[in-house]
Amino acid sequence: MYSIIEKYMNKLTVDDVNNFALSKNCTLSEEELNFTFIFIKKNWRDIISNPNVFDINRYKNKYSPENFEKVKKIYTEYFQRYSMYLK
Repeated sequence: MYSIIEKYMNKLTVDDVNNFALSKNCTLSEEELNFTFIFIKKNWRDIISNPNVFDINRYKNKYSPENFEKVKKIYTEYFQRYSMYLK
């Protein structure tokens, strides 16, 4: 499973992140989008290795209040759906 995720992450683009956010009705500013993309590319291994340690609230100041709530909702939804596969 890890190698599949790694291959996907290696090909991930800013446009992929933006299109995903837009599909979830979340329009990120350029700064929010760049932060999200860089954060994902830098930290995905740590997050999937220790998903229960990750605290999304630490990044609240990186988003507008409206977008943070949307990002948090998306994260929570996908964490609940896929966390069982990360063990």
